[in-house]
Amino acid sequence: MEHLDISTEIKQLISSEQAWHYSIIPKSNGKSLIFFIDENKDVPGLKDELEMLFGKSIKLEKKSSKIIRNSLGKYYRRNMDSNVTKSTNSISFTNQSEDFLFSLIEEAHSLKSSDIHIEPYKERCRVRLRIDGRLIERYSIENKNYPSLINKIKIKAGLDIAEKRLPQDGRIFHKTTNIEFDIRVSSLPSLHGEKIVMRLLSKDSTDIDIDQLGFLQDQKESYLEGLKKSHGIVLISGPTGSGKTTTLYATLKILNTKDTNILTVEDPIEYTLEGVNQVQLKESIGLTFASALRTFLRQDPDIIMLGEIRDAETAQMAIRAALTGHLVLSTVHTNSAWGTVSRLIDMGIPPFLLADTLSLSVAQRLLRKLCPHCKKESNDVPDISYASYKLRDKIKTHHEAIGCEECFFTGYKGRRAVYEVLPVNNQLSQKIKQQEFSIVDFLQEYQIKSMSDIVIEMLNHGETSIKEAMPILISN
Repeated sequence: MEHLDISTEIKQLISSEQAWHYSIIPKSNGKSLIFFIDENKDVPGLKDELEMLFGKSIKLEKKSSKIIRNSLGKYYRRNMDSNVTKSTNSISFTNQSEDFLFSLIEEAHSLKSSDIHIEPYKERCRVRLRIDGRLIERYSIENKNYPSLINKIKIKAGLDIAEKRLPQDGRIFHKTTNIEFDIRVSSLPSLHGEKIVMRLLSKDSTDIDIDQLGFLQDQKESYLEGLKKSHGIVLISGPTGSGKTTTLYATLKILNTKDTNILTVEDPIEYTLEGVNQVQLKESIGLTFASALRTFLRQDPDIIMLGEIRDAETAQMAIRAALTGHLVLSTVHTNSAWGTVSRLIDMGIPPFLLADTLSLSVAQRLLRKLCPHCKKESNDVPDISYASYKLRDKIKTHHEAIGCEECFFTGYKGRRAVYEVLPVNNQLSQKIKQQEFSIVDFLQEYQIKSMSDIVIEMLNHGETSIKEAMPILISN
């Protein structure tokens, strides 16, 4: 799609609201401000209005309506959240703006961004937003204004503004008339200053529904069947940012009844659930996953949720909790559902204990979905890595990401969770005890789909692209 090519510094001269209202795209900023303008706009009247608005001489250069509209869609995303106040778009994000931090947080939330990255470099500082799992450069900040912005963030997060040599972690509670959520703040000393990452944590769990996560029907049935046991361990594996915590919360919503005592220890608490006793991890004072779990066993729990099994001590405590009649939910970092077994054995868990306690192992990833408005079918399957040569015959066709106004010219719109659900029955328990790590025959016998099988189906149905799918196809 044809559009103008402008830098981040030029882009932020005007706000999204101004760009769409006047149908203009900034070109340069000197003695005069130069804008590209829709060729169908009334130039004389608009020029006077813009000069009053910006207090500078204005020059306008006409471009086709198509190019202007494509450029607006690419560079000036509109808010996706109707609850966000209008001021989010009405403020021009200049370095001198006192409301820059507030507006940046509001904008990130409205665009469904998960993280805000603020990074210093030699010549400038940049602000990037992670949207649908990808970082997008949004603003550029002059070096002279960067320290004051960092200090504002550190003050709001309760960090020491005098300490610039050590990493720090803090928290900001953001509240407006319509929304409220927590922000986890992490500072990291780098070559040219402190890098800040702010993770936006939604407190609203009302939209989390297991039917909306991405389970296939037979996978959902196997998963729910595994949750009916009064004791055992249910593990969800995957890399950071793959949606494991969201799956756990959707599970807790199902298990959360008036006659159950549910305890969780998390880092951080991303959602609040009424009726669930949630504990925030604080390793600095000794409140670790293992120590919290040790206390949980004296709190008469029915269900325990651990944010993550990070070490051998936590793994052993989780096994102990399952052996004593509790249902334990947790996450672990592995590439596949079956890989979780070898990981726990490597942590020192005896295979016979793992076989007796593991009820269900789930692996998941998040894949970007192709935009339905602009994706294009192609019968020319591109070269596939030699590590996946066997997959060539399975991929019959595929679709390419093109880009349009609906997807902000990324070619993708939204994400879908892809699952691999492995129920641990008697046959699989025997394999764990005997440490047989090949389960191809088991998967075929019970017709259990691997993550690769599901991703290939998505490719053939045009739901995602080869580029997006290859990391999963290669690692599985």
